[in-house]
Amino acid sequence: MSKIGYVRVSTVDQNTDRQEIALSELGIKKIFSEKISGKSADRPQLKKMMEYIRDGDILYIESISRLARSTRDLLSIVQQLKDKKVDLVSLKENIDTATPQGRFVLTIFGALSELERESTLQRQREGIAAAHLKGKKFGRPMAERPKDWDKIIKLWKAEEITAIEAMRRLNMNRGTFYRRAKEIEIL
Repeated sequence: MSKIGYVRVSTVDQNTDRQEIALSELGIKKIFSEKISGKSADRPQLKKMMEYIRDGDILYIESISRLARSTRDLLSIVQQLKDKKVDLVSLKENIDTATPQGRFVLTIFGALSELERESTLQRQREGIAAAHLKGKKFGRPMAERPKDWDKIIKLWKAEEITAIEAMRRLNMNRGTFYRRAKEIEIL
């Protein structure tokens, strides 16, 4: 039986020290650590940890949200651990899946984590919609037309120059050229 740790933060700018210290205080020597979003269970260190862990081991995490961000992913990971006869201990939520109560509470916390993520995304969408209603524009502002646009487009439409030559003269890439032409409906 071994104690295994799994640590995750969402971005490379974040620090794993707090989680690693909490696990090392429990005498955990083998820790799988990564800096990647938890929205997907397709994470390199999570996969390595799942391959490494074996019958009788105990997996320690700092909190449920470090293991999974959706109830479905959490329950899938927990089932894989159960199939391998591996127990899960979450320090923050004080959950131990070796007990029926621990498994029950884990399911509830997983659902709450997913609700929190979905609520955040919904508030974000609502905020963007409200900003649009107030006239807020998102994205890169449209660049002004090059000064020779009308003259060069006239030559291109008259087939006196190719589209490639028009792009070169206007110093535009293909996508920008055709998008701008479409916006002013010359195509």
